[in-house]
Amino acid sequence: MTEQTTTPDGLVIVDKPSGFTSHDVVAKMRGIARTRRVGHAGTLDPMATGVLVLGVQRATKLLGHLALTEKEYLGTIRLGQDTVTDDAEGEITSSTDASGVTREGIDAGVAALTGRIMQVPSKVSAIKIGGKRSYARVRGGEEFEIPARPVTVSSFRVYDVREAVAEDGTPVVDLVVSVVCSSGTYIRALARDLGAGLGVGGHLTALRRTRVGPYGLDAARTLDQHQEALTVMPVAEAAASAFPRWDVDEKRAKLLLNGVRLDMPAHPEGPVAVFGPDGTFLVLVEEEKGKAKSLAVFA
Repeated sequence: MTEQTTTPDGLVIVDKPSGFTSHDVVAKMRGIARTRRVGHAGTLDPMATGVLVLGVQRATKLLGHLALTEKEYLGTIRLGQDTVTDDAEGEITSSTDASGVTREGIDAGVAALTGRIMQVPSKVSAIKIGGKRSYARVRGGEEFEIPARPVTVSSFRVYDVREAVAEDGTPVVDLVVSVVCSSGTYIRALARDLGAGLGVGGHLTALRRTRVGPYGLDAARTLDQHQEALTVMPVAEAAASAFPRWDVDEKRAKLLLNGVRLDMPAHPEGPVAVFGPDGTFLVLVEEEKGKAKSLAVFA
């Protein structure tokens, strides 16, 4: 008998290293997991480190729904310099003495960027404008504007304020911050807008994502650790931790798997994970006019 080497369905939580794109991590995981069926839920910029959620095999069908979750970050913002990318990866476009910035001014600026706000994403980002990636338009020398869009910054806190001197001799201020926000929020855009509001410019110099929805750093493993022993969160466990749960009997399970739209109990808005009488994860549904509409089948 040959040894079973099939990769199980599930989520793989990676602690992404700096310098890797999210696609680099996916490519690496395809080799580790020995399958082409690998995808990611929400990108991380190459400079950033931390939690990146990957789906393996059938769990890739969960990813589009997992992307709509809250995220948490630790980062460092430098006040006194703007860059073309709004982070340390890009060329510095302006330098301004930030030594006169006060803690009161910083706190007021942070408060203005907390809550439900309108944010213009960074131009050097993967957002699509007219069907084309924004960064591709920048590289092509195009002039264009990105419309502001609503995002929610649940928490934006400053833990440390450090005076420093940049390489070009400009007095700058480095802020160690934490941010809890909705999916689609750009932390480097927060850095840019905080600096702009203070009149000195700003950009992000370090970023670590510490949580995506229910998945934190405690569940994450480095690529090297996954290479040694791939850690896969079973798809049923992943669904139970990410979505409200609806347990059904055998009759309802069969009907739901056949696409029949049954009456469903009240749940919070969004996807609901349906489990059969034996605890098997069956299907992801959402409520539509009081009925269960199938989003993805897993059994």
